[in-house]
Amino acid sequence: MSFAPSALGLGLLLTSAVVVAATPPAGATSCSGCHAKGVAAPPLLTERPVDDIVNAMAEFRDGKRPATVMDRIARGFSDAETRDIATWLVARR
Repeated sequence: MSFAPSALGLGLLLTSAVVVAATPPAGATSCSGCHAKGVAAPPLLTERPVDDIVNAMAEFRDGKRPATVMDRIARGFSDAETRDIATWLVARR
């Protein structure tokens, strides 16, 4: 009998994870507007590792990486928001 509640709990957890993964975090759609398949502006973020995206955003935010607009965009996101967006983008491969 203890198996049924565990299986039910696991099913709910997995269903929740799918819903969360499918819902873009705040700001993600603005990133995918330029960095998704079919858009001219490289790089294609869905093909990059999460840590590369997070590190690049930190470098843009801190002025360590040259940019035209990304330095201003990066300042609008916290480290946690950047990681959430990067994770969501990479999961769309």
